[in-house]
Amino acid sequence: MKPVLQFFAFAALLAVLGAPAHAQEVKAGDLVITQPWSRATPGGAKIAGGFLTIENKGAAPDRLISGAGDIAGKVEIHEMAMNNGVMTMRPLDKGLVIEPGKTVKLAPGGYHLMLMDLKQPFKQGDKVPITLEFEKAGKVALSFDVQGVGAQAPAAHDHPGIKK
Repeated sequence: MKPVLQFFAFAALLAVLGAPAHAQEVKAGDLVITQPWSRATPGGAKIAGGFLTIENKGAAPDRLISGAGDIAGKVEIHEMAMNNGVMTMRPLDKGLVIEPGKTVKLAPGGYHLMLMDLKQPFKQGDKVPITLEFEKAGKVALSFDVQGVGAQAPAAHDHPGIKK
């Protein structure tokens, strides 16, 4: 193989194998929002959870105040916690504060979005559009990746052909 062809073949191989897999990252004001995801729902289910990570790179707090999406009749911000050995869940009517310089993770068993009155089931591999509203950063449109029914975190993105 000619050196020029070798170079292009090597560059193409690096482009395919060496490019990092990026999860969705959205910047809104001082916030960086990453890894929006949800779980597949069994047929007939009317609720689902929404999960993501919000980092505040600014000098002032911001607040997640609401969410909306055509896929659900209502989107609320909830908190799950253990109280005296009992798991409790409650809506955060005043929203969720993201302090400056801090990262808040919405994940199973803690803070999360509650998507209620689903219009259709979520299937693994779907992309679910949800718009979040922040006090300072405003409205932010996201696409939530639907994982398997029992997923505890978003799936890692593997490179094809690379074995671990």
